[in-house]
Amino acid sequence: MSITEIEQAEGRRSSVLRRFLRRKSGVAGLVMLVVPLVAGLCAPLLVRLEGQDPHTFHTDLLDPDGGRPLGALGGVSADHWLGVVPVTGIDLFAQIVYGIRSSLFIAFGASILAIVVAAVLGTAMGYFGGWLNAVGGRLIDFMFGFPGLMFVIAIMAIVPPEMPRGLVLVLVLAFFGWTVPARIIGAQASAINARAFVEAARATGAPASQIIRREMLPHLFGLVVVLFAMSLPANVSVVAGLSFLGVGLRGDVPDLGKLLSDSLPWIYSGADVWYMLFPGAVVFLIVFGATLAGDALRDVLDVRTEDAA
Repeated sequence: MSITEIEQAEGRRSSVLRRFLRRKSGVAGLVMLVVPLVAGLCAPLLVRLEGQDPHTFHTDLLDPDGGRPLGALGGVSADHWLGVVPVTGIDLFAQIVYGIRSSLFIAFGASILAIVVAAVLGTAMGYFGGWLNAVGGRLIDFMFGFPGLMFVIAIMAIVPPEMPRGLVLVLVLAFFGWTVPARIIGAQASAINARAFVEAARATGAPASQIIRREMLPHLFGLVVVLFAMSLPANVSVVAGLSFLGVGLRGDVPDLGKLLSDSLPWIYSGADVWYMLFPGAVVFLIVFGATLAGDALRDVLDVRTEDAA
């Protein structure tokens, strides 16, 4: 890449960043997403700063008659920033930040893997067309009609205890998550493939790998980023939902969905509404923040393909 091309690329990145920062909803969404992400990444440090851990029982902080946390807001205090979990007395803040870590790592891993597969297959379908496009299109149609959520639940229900459930979740979610992005990327790549600059590169005898790398991928990059940003909140919701149903991570692994599931009896009885409110607010921030940031990215990058001149 020449110095001029590097300067042009840096100029485009700066322009995209400036346009994104002018969109208040996008910045707000990014903050909503980044704050929990940083909390999850720094979970050991934050928990150590609080002076707690996600596994120690504090039964002395519970009502001996019903197991409800003593004190206001579910037992919130200087030692327990978000209170404690009913019945066990485990520190809720520690459970939440470690739960963020588990949920986001799985969601990021599944989203990245799905988008990589979608980008490779979609770009190949759009560029080569022919039998590859036909076979890929039929495969995507088949996956659309497959009951993916039921299959995920069934798979997670029979995963042996010795297998890493987090890795299984990443693979299963990615397996069902590449289809929609692949179809969108394939349609976009097909449109770009008909553009004059691609035809000119092909006429010069440039190999397919060079045309895809230098002519097509730069025009698909914005779309790929947007699709990743939009798939992330969906995967966070699925991970939380699976744990809510009892087929997510192991019971000893902190998880936001499991916290929400365990809090239901305390919500129904009205004994401790804060047990659901705190982890529920975190899930809302992650999903809503990622959605706002993804919408802003889509508008800023303007992933639509213009008609050839």
